[in-house]
Order: sequence, then structure tokens, then C-alpha cells
Amino acid sequence: MELWIPITLFAALMQSVRTAIQKKLVGRVSANGASFDRFLYGAPWAIAALIAVSHLTGQALPGLNPSFVVHILIGGVAQIVATTLLIHALTLRNFAVGTTYSKTEIIQVAIFGAVVFGEPLAPLAWLAIVASLAGVLVLAKPAKASLAETLGAFKEPAALVGIGSGALFAVAALTIRTASLSLESGDFMIRGLFSLSVMNVAQIVIMGIYLRLREPGQISKVVQHWRPSVMVGLTSFGGSAGWAMAMTLQQAAYVRALGQVELVFALVFTRFWFREAIRPAEILGMALIVVGVFGILFRH
Repeated sequence: MELWIPITLFAALMQSVRTAIQKKLVGRVSANGASFDRFLYGAPWAIAALIAVSHLTGQALPGLNPSFVVHILIGGVAQIVATTLLIHALTLRNFAVGTTYSKTEIIQVAIFGAVVFGEPLAPLAWLAIVASLAGVLVLAKPAKASLAETLGAFKEPAALVGIGSGALFAVAALTIRTASLSLESGDFMIRGLFSLSVMNVAQIVIMGIYLRLREPGQISKVVQHWRPSVMVGLTSFGGSAGWAMAMTLQQAAYVRALGQVELVFALVFTRFWFREAIRPAEILGMALIVVGVFGILFRH
């Protein structure tokens, strides 16, 4: 088994747990405050891990370069907005469906990667992606609705917000990979953790300024609810570090495709943690997405 596969599975689990905790936080803090949790409490873990790996392996930290700085800032800002949109989408539909709308990211990663970043996929991989898109269509389908009504469901707020979140997560994935690969030294762990640490620090500064100016009092609430926030930070670190390292080893489209197993975790959380109902059609939609994931893996 190639190393990027277990790393990605771990990242998907951590991301699903983190998102579930963030949903629980909404109401105590704003959607932006819940996003700020991820970076504020995740950065110390990332920096500590980077220092530990550097010390244990004897590798020096990579130096900054213009390409790295530009791409990591674009990825960081895209991730901030994407996380906020995802949390908002979760309040419009149940946890599993809100997460699934954001998973249109894989389609967008594949398209952006091929057109903008020159990382095309094999034909069978595209067929697998079409299967995933079919799953999203099934999820969007209201009960007893026609095809035209199903397509119209993409105009619903939950769909638009979730798909917008997926688009920005796609931009983040591709630019973070580009930033990591632009570093001139370090193995995949050093590159991934260095990229994550720099990005998290930038995100804390950007979001801290925004919250201070536009949502006064939110930073205090984030500090006040530090117990769940620490768990958000820890699981965020686990997920983000996993994504960064996996995408240093493998194309972003393959990594994010495998990462769609997060939908299985989301289904479990929806039923047993949030006690939210799941329609048979929603299970079918998620099954189609999983088929697409395995199609991509088998082709690879």
C-alpha cells in the first residue's frame, strides 16, 4: 500500500470529527468564530510537530521563496472562506448531506488540476468522478421530484453554499500542494508540516483582524469555549497535516478522491451523534460517491 493512502484515510477521519465538533460549537460562537477555532488551536500542534520532526530527523527547515508565499496565502484564504461556508451549509441541511455537497470538491479539483495546474487524470478516473457527480445529484433530489426539479435543487441555499465551499477547498488543495512542492528541501513530512504551520499562522492573523473589525466579541467567545476548541484544533491539525503530507506525495485529485470516505464517517455521525434522519435516497447518493472513490483508486 502506498503511504499516501493510510495518511489520507486518517486525514478524512480527523476532518469529519473536526467538522462535527464545529457544528456543535455553532450557537456558542458564530460560523466565522468556529472557523477561527480551527486555526487558533491547530497552529500550536502544527508548529510543535514541525519542530519535533525536524529535531528527530536532523532536517533543517526549508527556506521561504516567492512561489511558496503566494500559493500558501491563496490556499490559506481559500480554506478560511471554504470552512465558513461548510459550517453554514451544515445548518441548512443535515450533517451528512451538507458535507456531501462540499464534496463536489473532487470534481472541481480534477478540473482545476487538469486545466490550470497541468495534472490530468486517466479516462477511467473521469468516469469514476462522473459516478460521484451522480451521487451528488441523487442527494440533491427532493422526494418524488422529476429530473428537472432535481437539477433545480442545485439552486437551493444548502447546495449553492456547499458547492461554493467545495470550489474553494479545491483551490486550497491545489495551491497548498503547489506551495509544498516549491520548497527546495525537506522530505514529505517536513514540507507538509512547514506548509501547514506557515499557513495556520497567516490564517490566525487574517481571521483575527477580520473578527476584531467585523464581529467584535467573537475572539473572546472562542477563548471562553476553549475545551471543545482544543479538540477542534487537535483534529484540525491531524486532518490538515494529513492532507498536506498526502498531497506532497500524490496528485491532489487522487488524494481528495480517496478523502471522500469522509462521507461514510459523516453518515455515522449524522445517525448516531446528531440523531438526524437519513433518507434512503441520501444513502444511495453517498453509495454512488463511494463507488466513484473506489473507481479512482482501482485505476490508480
